[in-house]
Amino acid sequence: MNKEDLTNILCLDGGGSKGVYTLGVLKEIETAAGKPLNQVFQLIYGTSTGSIIASMLALGYCVDEVKQKYLELIPPIMKCYGSGRKSKKLRKLGSDIFGDRKFDEFKTGIGIIATNYNTQKPLIFKNDIARAHGTKSSFVSGFGVTILDAVEASCAACPVFSKKVLKTENKEELVAIDGGFIANNPTLFALIDAKKALKLADDQIKVLSIGVGNYIEKPLHRFHKVISWFEMGQIASRILVASSNTTEVVTKLLFPDLSIVRINDTFNEPQYGTNMLEKDVKKLNTMYRLGIESYAKHEKEILSNFKF
Repeated sequence: MNKEDLTNILCLDGGGSKGVYTLGVLKEIETAAGKPLNQVFQLIYGTSTGSIIASMLALGYCVDEVKQKYLELIPPIMKCYGSGRKSKKLRKLGSDIFGDRKFDEFKTGIGIIATNYNTQKPLIFKNDIARAHGTKSSFVSGFGVTILDAVEASCAACPVFSKKVLKTENKEELVAIDGGFIANNPTLFALIDAKKALKLADDQIKVLSIGVGNYIEKPLHRFHKVISWFEMGQIASRILVASSNTTEVVTKLLFPDLSIVRINDTFNEPQYGTNMLEKDVKKLNTMYRLGIESYAKHEKEILSNFKF
């Protein structure tokens, strides 16, 4: 990877079903660029649902293809009851997309964010030794696991989904949970890699950070007030949102001179109420259109910062 060419970084939040909002924004960016997004962004980082989108884009999928897969993927997964069933369905449907492909098949730099359950530390899957922080002699792209394994780890939002056991090549067996518990907005990790590992100057870095939108939060289950398990799920959802908001604030404080465009608009109208387990296709398409509207709102800022 050529240091002088590394400028555009795409960061995608977690948020379950609400990732279709992200796709609405990305569709307009892809149209404006006139080429696949893996040719626009030299680094793509994603957490949870953002890791699915990031992986597909980095493999060369266009946004329309990602959206089609999303609308095939989300309803059957979210209709499953229990974390085990949801995780099994994610595995089954995810295998249709990623198969046994590994990190050497990505067409651009990628970072998939998960959390090491045992150590409570970040677990970041990368495909470039230049972004390793120490222990480069033992670096293995993606820790040797498949893309699907890494995506499942990033999406393991307990208690809604099950923990993910990983058999890595260089770190033995690990247990991972959703990256959103440590960085639902992956921008800080992307910037650490860009500035500390790749040693890029501020004027070499342009970041586009996309959330999943903010909405009136519907209960995850109609009995969530009396069933503690679903109360835990509701708390998990709020933790992910808090994580994204914290990263946004901290990033601005730490990197005031960097070119960072953040898109994550708020929609407080009752008809847009949703949650991370949304399975209604009509509502999913509505969130996609809201993403397109958000692009229009931020278009001038995006086009002035990114020369497609």
